[in-house]
Amino acid sequence: QVQLVESGGGLAQPGGSLRLSCAVSGILFSLYDMGWYRQLPGSEREWVASISTSHRASYADSVSGRFTISRYNEKSTVYLQMNDLKPDDTAVYYCTTLVQNFWGQGTQVIVSE
Repeated sequence: QVQLVESGGGLAQPGGSLRLSCAVSGILFSLYDMGWYRQLPGSEREWVASISTSHRASYADSVSGRFTISRYNEKSTVYLQMNDLKPDDTAVYYCTTLVQNFWGQGTQVIVSE
């Protein structure tokens, strides 16, 4: 059974930081490109960042320079370090495999004073 479990969400002030984690099981993690998406109620999921099996990272323009995606294959975990958070970053954040379409349950991030 494939499982993706996100953690690390919560409340942060504008300009603050959070680090999201996504622990993956049931697949050979090192063989999968991984991604983070986010979603607001009533909106479509928005791509945030991706990391390939060779650790090449890509970012949406809205988060480039503020967010960093990384992976630790030995722990089957992908991370999203979020710095200089803005209220517009408020959303539920999901991790996903970029093939075979496995998704986690999401973790809520709220950026507010």
